[in-house]
Amino acid sequence: QVQLVESGGGLVQAGGSLRLSCAASGRTFSTYAMGWFRQAPGKEREFVAGISRSSGMTYYADSVKGRFTISRDNAKNTVDLQMNSLKPEDTAVYYCAATKTIVPVTSRRAYDYWGQGTQVTVSS
Repeated sequence: QVQLVESGGGLVQAGGSLRLSCAASGRTFSTYAMGWFRQAPGKEREFVAGISRSSGMTYYADSVKGRFTISRDNAKNTVDLQMNSLKPEDTAVYYCAATKTIVPVTSRRAYDYWGQGTQVTVSS
């Protein structure tokens, strides 16, 4: 069992930056690939970024590639999402999630555990 708690959301102007963090409970964090998803009002939850168990592989949605960076610290049981050059269309609730797959996957159905989400609002 893994419990996930996100933090770091907020209101930022377009072009600004935010860093989201997800803290995981339990001693098995390193056995999960991790992902960040987001859900805007009226839209489906979509994949943003993922990272493998040992950080050897990362994967990004085309919409955030070059602007967002995912990282993890298995010693601290955390996974972060650095978001730069934010755009109004990045506004959403951001969720971190854990999957037992070896590599990060884009399908939300593959993820077993989810955090409660943190709101990110980007003003124009």
